[in-house]
Amino acid sequence: MKTGNRHHGPNNAHTKILITSLSAMVAETTTFPIDLTKTRLQLHGESLSSSRPMGACQVFLDIIREQGPLGLYKGLSPAIIRHMFYTPVRIVAYEHLRNTVSADSGSLSLTSKALVGGISGIIAQVIASPADLVKVRMQADGRLVSQGLQPRYSRTFDAFNEIVRVEGVRGLWKGVFPNMQRAFLVNMGELSCYDHAKQFVIKNKIAEDNIYAHTLASITSGLAATSLSCPADVVKTRMMNQAASTEGKVLYSGSYDCLVKTVKVEGIRALWKGFFPTWARLGPWQFVFWVSYEKFRKIAGFSSF
Repeated sequence: MKTGNRHHGPNNAHTKILITSLSAMVAETTTFPIDLTKTRLQLHGESLSSSRPMGACQVFLDIIREQGPLGLYKGLSPAIIRHMFYTPVRIVAYEHLRNTVSADSGSLSLTSKALVGGISGIIAQVIASPADLVKVRMQADGRLVSQGLQPRYSRTFDAFNEIVRVEGVRGLWKGVFPNMQRAFLVNMGELSCYDHAKQFVIKNKIAEDNIYAHTLASITSGLAATSLSCPADVVKTRMMNQAASTEGKVLYSGSYDCLVKTVKVEGIRALWKGFFPTWARLGPWQFVFWVSYEKFRKIAGFSSF
């Protein structure tokens, strides 16, 4: 199946970036409460062996009880800002690299697509890491409010300013390495599996290139991406959430230290904390994103992804 487009030149890239951003914003807003639940679940019991286990439903209901329905959207602004950079870069980069390697994407192996997807994810995540950091910090702040404590940040841009003031500009890229690892794994699974699964469905006449094919491909890629990325996601979330104390001490000295301490204190299963809410989010997120993106591409005159 050949992948191309009917537009050329600068407007081509600009239009793709615009429709990718719009699709990502719709998907992020729709599934954000699940992402918040996943983040809180990953932070629950952090290095506390005595903490009682909690499930995703309990965390979700606790947020509503303590903060009301709007509490489910704590940190939405930086999440939207992140996807205005992250998703367009990774999608456009993947398509560009894929088409550079082979004009006919159908001839590429799943392994080649996985490598291209992983590289695209790393590039995008380095650019979007500051917004991701603020999103995680603000999501975690809701937990402080529920404990009767003052949140660290009042607004999105206040969070950016405060992090730079206290931790320096480099502080905005705290957790960037586990973030890059996660981005590589997520996009290796997500982009390549969506691309390959959709081609498989269409080629084997299971469905036409329509919403049914997009749905089946989204489910497949969501499961693959979640399985591969969940341990890195837990480490990334904990690394990004930590801030230095007044004595300059931090809980984790690095990604490996965080991984070892998490397993030592909470067991190996802790690395898959938030697996089901992550999958529950990735499935709907990808469904909303890919259906919107493919529809916008069609309207703009581009061929299928």
